[in-house]
Amino acid sequence: MNRIMGGPVNRLVYDEDELLESHDYARPHIEGEQLLHGGFDADGKYVSPRTLNREPAIDGWGEALRRRGGDLLAADASLLAGVRYPTAAQQKLLIREGLDQTFWNMLTITGQIEARGRVLAEVDFPDVQQFVVEDVSEMAIGHLNRGLLLAHGIDEGGEPERGIGGHDAMWFALRDLAFGETDYAEPETPELARAQRHAAEVRGLPIGALHLVDFLANLLLIEFRAERGFSFSESVLRDPELFAERRAEAERAAEIVGRIRQDEEIHVRSLRLYLGEIKELNFETDDGGTISGSDVVDALWDGLVGWATVDQPELIAEQQRALFAGRILAHPDGERILRDFNALEGEQ
Repeated sequence: MNRIMGGPVNRLVYDEDELLESHDYARPHIEGEQLLHGGFDADGKYVSPRTLNREPAIDGWGEALRRRGGDLLAADASLLAGVRYPTAAQQKLLIREGLDQTFWNMLTITGQIEARGRVLAEVDFPDVQQFVVEDVSEMAIGHLNRGLLLAHGIDEGGEPERGIGGHDAMWFALRDLAFGETDYAEPETPELARAQRHAAEVRGLPIGALHLVDFLANLLLIEFRAERGFSFSESVLRDPELFAERRAEAERAAEIVGRIRQDEEIHVRSLRLYLGEIKELNFETDDGGTISGSDVVDALWDGLVGWATVDQPELIAEQQRALFAGRILAHPDGERILRDFNALEGEQ
């Protein structure tokens, strides 16, 4: 049988070990003294972890979904394309003025948040099959507890019991490359805000099903937000005017961000696939009837996107304005820097 990467064409059922299998690497992925996930092929190209069979599996399930008349959820990170605070121009000003702890904090918090993603590898999620009419054994969502969410969680939080770092350790490694040793205190990790469910619009849906779809939708939005943040970090690290004394190290740090972004591509594609599959199903309701998965996903996703693009950005901006003003005014020339900082608010 012909094969794509590690898995056979048109195959739709996998076991956990297969979905966790990685390629044979020519060289391990090591930064400093930390062994990280993934590795390099014979040409020196970075290869993401646990994708030998996971990649072709996602491709196969996506093709099967399209043959049934569906498709992956039509969404990408561009829906969060509003103004970022601070903007790239503002962040670069702070670094040039010696207020680089703001960027150090950002990289640190990103690593801390990535570490939280390991919860996906540690929690048992409800079986979708118990909530829907159709058989999901040959779908991606039928494999959530058969390796897909476990692989996602390990990607984020690594395998500390084996001494292998994931995205959390990669962020700390690239931060230390760019900055070297510092005496900065660890910032407090903020709580991730979540949108309120539009439960009234999916009345009758079992609470377990509501929780599951809501979780997947929120997770996809988090991945979109992360992608924007990762792109921002990479552009700052690659700016030739910054990190002048550690230019080579900053470029190497940017390369690590690029590897993380490569790893994250399968997370986004998988989540879009899960939600696309759910849209083609029918959920059993508490009163013995059914409700289409399309109605469930659309109600939750539309409400979530409205919150993330209208309600949340201004709230976050207000919080960040106060936070950054306090940090800037602690500088001996703080008033001037704050004026320059505020003047750049509209510039990306």
